[in-house]
Amino acid sequence: MTQTYFTPAVFKFLRELEENNNRPWFEANKDRYVSTIREPAKEFIADFEPRLTNISDHFLADTRTNGGSLMRPYRDTRFGSDKTPYKTNVGIQFRHEMGKDVHAPGFYLHFEPGSCWAGVGLWNPEAKVAKKIRDRIYGETSEWKKAAKSKTFTDTWEISYEDAEMLKRVPKEYGDGFAYPDDVRKKSFTAGAKLTQKTVTSSSFDAEIAKLYSRAAGYTEFLCKAIGLPF
Repeated sequence: MTQTYFTPAVFKFLRELEENNNRPWFEANKDRYVSTIREPAKEFIADFEPRLTNISDHFLADTRTNGGSLMRPYRDTRFGSDKTPYKTNVGIQFRHEMGKDVHAPGFYLHFEPGSCWAGVGLWNPEAKVAKKIRDRIYGETSEWKKAAKSKTFTDTWEISYEDAEMLKRVPKEYGDGFAYPDDVRKKSFTAGAKLTQKTVTSSSFDAEIAKLYSRAAGYTEFLCKAIGLPF
């Protein structure tokens, strides 16, 4: 059975929110947010759980409004110069079951007018966690090649090195001739896949996302193994 979860009204709402990013406008349009974004997202998350479990039963499809897979629309304005109160994108994250206790890989979705994408991996882990991943990349090079360099993965997913936060040089313990020097310089271990608005609003969206995530299963499993988490 196919179902359309998200309609073009999602992007219309986000464009209007970008133009009217203030509390009075949002409160006046909150019912639109709930009916257009929050409730369809919760339904998608619930229905996606079996597909996620087929990849790994250690990741959570959590329909709770607060603390669940759907990220809240409210921005934390305490530390940045941008004081606009609302996010102008939809974020959905399927966290590893250990994600509340440790830095852990996850699957992510991002919808925004002109910028829709899926993500996978581990963003900006603490130094000791990052080192575990680098050590495994170095020590299990053939496994890393299969996980991150295979055609199955690279035909769909891209690991970005440009504009990524990197160590200035390859750590000396990995030597000068390592096959993948940029991979052990990375501070985040993520990959992205571009989506179109047409895909997001199609009735095959859940199946397409499941296919994307399945192609990243080896990459995600590698990261989990590196930091001692089940996959």
